[in-house]
Amino acid sequence: MTKIQAVIFDWAGTAVDFGCFAPVNVFLRIFEEAGVEVTLEEARQPMGMLKIDHIRSMLQMPRIQQKWQKVYGRSSTEKDVAALYEKFEKQLMVSLAMYTNPIPYVLDTVQTLRSEGLKIGSTTGYTREMMDIVVPHAKEKGYFPDFLVTPSEVRNYGRPYPYMIFENMRKLELQDVRKVVKVGDTLSDINEALNAGVWAVGVIIGSSEMGLSEAEFAGLSDMEKQHAIEKTRQKFERAGAHYTIETMAQLRNVIHQINIM
Repeated sequence: MTKIQAVIFDWAGTAVDFGCFAPVNVFLRIFEEAGVEVTLEEARQPMGMLKIDHIRSMLQMPRIQQKWQKVYGRSSTEKDVAALYEKFEKQLMVSLAMYTNPIPYVLDTVQTLRSEGLKIGSTTGYTREMMDIVVPHAKEKGYFPDFLVTPSEVRNYGRPYPYMIFENMRKLELQDVRKVVKVGDTLSDINEALNAGVWAVGVIIGSSEMGLSEAEFAGLSDMEKQHAIEKTRQKFERAGAHYTIETMAQLRNVIHQINIM
């Protein structure tokens, strides 16, 4: 019988920032300022990655690269990636503190898991400097994992590399990947978990993959909500997630299912 010892959470779109809008809005803005408008879907596709890798991934998308060549008369370069990232970082730092509200059911779920002896880790696509803004504001609102690893601590080998999970396991003194659950809201989170060999759980409502704000989701009809949920669930399942949950309130049941295997 497996006994889960720890849960490692993603941050934006999983634990805080319903819909993961803090980075998305900035990605849209910096490309628009560069004269190359991108769609919301394109901006969200690489979500969960280290942000400079996210920009690099967007520039590799055929449609965006074609528009870039039309505007600049050449292919994008690493200098362009660096210039866009510099703008991204400056603009994100200004707005990050506003996107730190815990997503519904997160605080209660974390409290319950801790009361049952589980350790709470975390990984993110944000740098350490970005998280230095997010962490204290989230803590003021009641959310604080036992440990945080950013790509900055693993030589910028962020998702889908598994090293942030392994560093959590080292610091939390965990020996067995089969006793660790990773919860995230993007396909990059799922890939990170699978590459580490831990249990991969995709959370649907509030996720970047769903891409709706709390108000937008609340405004949907019951049928529209179910359609959005199933569409997002299928994305996670195609990526190889072991489980999906609609909200964090269902996580404890997933852990129970794993424990009785």
